[in-house]
Amino acid sequence: MNTQIIKQGLDEIASRDKDVAKSLDDLGYPAPRIRPPGFETLFNIIVSQQLSTHAAAAIMGRVHELLPEIKAESILDSSIASLRGCGLSQRKVEYAKGLSNAIIAGDFDPNDLQYMDNQEAIKEIMALKGFGPWSAEVYLMFSLQQPDIFPSGDLALLVALQKLKGLDEKPTPKEAQQIVAHWSPWRSVGSLFLWHYYHGAPT
Repeated sequence: MNTQIIKQGLDEIASRDKDVAKSLDDLGYPAPRIRPPGFETLFNIIVSQQLSTHAAAAIMGRVHELLPEIKAESILDSSIASLRGCGLSQRKVEYAKGLSNAIIAGDFDPNDLQYMDNQEAIKEIMALKGFGPWSAEVYLMFSLQQPDIFPSGDLALLVALQKLKGLDEKPTPKEAQQIVAHWSPWRSVGSLFLWHYYHGAPT
């Protein structure tokens, strides 16, 4: 999602959602968020699960110091202890090595995802151990640049949507999907704005 796509999508959402329109005037447009498709981004998603952006970046920095290139072969060649020393949990090391094994064995090819529809691609990613809906949807949004994804299991999005809409309670993922249904076909851009709002909106 580059600057042009973000502006186009949010302007369309704002034209039919007064809450977004008002907050867009207050906060402005979010910055682009583009991740290259492939192994390193999938590995980064594993690292980022249930961590702050700052903590995940610190771990990735240590992995880059450990390995000249982050790819399936180098992760498989790395010891569990060395990856744990970078800050990965035991479980995340298992997920990373499972992803690597799947690629080396030919059971999973990230390059194939671009030729699938969204649901097929999400299903393919979720077949990997450690990858749930959020991980798959984030990959589609930022690496495959799919414009109409809403990762409703993301806590920050739900909190931001509650504040944006002035709701008494945080919506459930299903309720959130219903609330933003009219943002289609720009729900990825809308999600990016909600993360922007989450960090910039007044308490």
